[in-house]
Amino acid sequence: MEALRFEGVSKDYSIRSSVSFKEFLIGAARGHSHVTRIAALSEVSFSIQQGESVALLGHNGSGKSTALKLLAGVLRPSAGVIRARGRIAPLLELGSGFHPDLTGRENVFLNGATLGIPRLEIKRHFEDIVEFAELETFIDSPIKFYSSGMTVRLAFSIAVHLEPEILLIDEVLSVGDAEFQAKSLERMHTFKEAGATVVLVTHSRQTAQEFCERGLLLEKGQLIFDGAIDRVPANHPTDPPSH
Repeated sequence: MEALRFEGVSKDYSIRSSVSFKEFLIGAARGHSHVTRIAALSEVSFSIQQGESVALLGHNGSGKSTALKLLAGVLRPSAGVIRARGRIAPLLELGSGFHPDLTGRENVFLNGATLGIPRLEIKRHFEDIVEFAELETFIDSPIKFYSSGMTVRLAFSIAVHLEPEILLIDEVLSVGDAEFQAKSLERMHTFKEAGATVVLVTHSRQTAQEFCERGLLLEKGQLIFDGAIDRVPANHPTDPPSH
C-alpha cells in the first residue's frame, strides 16, 4: 500500500531585492520586478510504499529538506500534488513545535496535540517518553534552558512513542551524544519492523546504508536517482567535514 506520493511537485521561493522606496517606484514604473524566484524543487515525482525506509540524499541546497517539509505539510507546493496516507510525525528543525517558555512536560502535551494525538493517549505514553529521553530531572524545567541535545532527545522520544504510521526525520540525529544516537537508531529499527514508514534526510552515507534500503538523490531541486541505497552514486551524499 502506498504511504506517500509526489506527483510533479515544484516549490519556488520569492526573494525580494533590498532597494529604496524611490528605486522601487522607478522599477515599477518601468515594469521591472525586484523579486527573484528560486526553484527549490522542480517537477519531482516519486512514491513510497508503506513500511519502506527511504533516505533523501543530496548536498546542501539540493532540496531534500524542502521535500521533507512538503511531505510533512509544513510547506505547500507551488505546483504538483502530494498525497499521504497515515498519521505523520515530523521531526524537522531542532525544537520546532516546542514553546521555549513552557516546561518539557507541557511541551510533550502541546507537541502531541499538534500531531492530533488525544490527551489520554499522550498521558499513557508520558512516562516512557521522559525515560527514553533521559530527562526525568529536567522535565519540569522550561525548554529554553535545555541544551540542543536535550531538546532533540525529547522531540525524538515524542515522535516515536506516539505511534505514527509515517516518521519524517531531518538530520536531527546528528545532534547529541553517540550513545543516544545508537539508541535512537535501534528504536527506529523497532519502529520499522512494526511496519511503519520512515523518510530520513541525512548527509551521512553510513547512516543511510545502515537504516534505509532505498535512496532518493536530489541535485539542484531535481530527482537524479531513485534506487537501492547501495547504488547511490559514489560522490553523493558526503559526510559533512569535521571541525
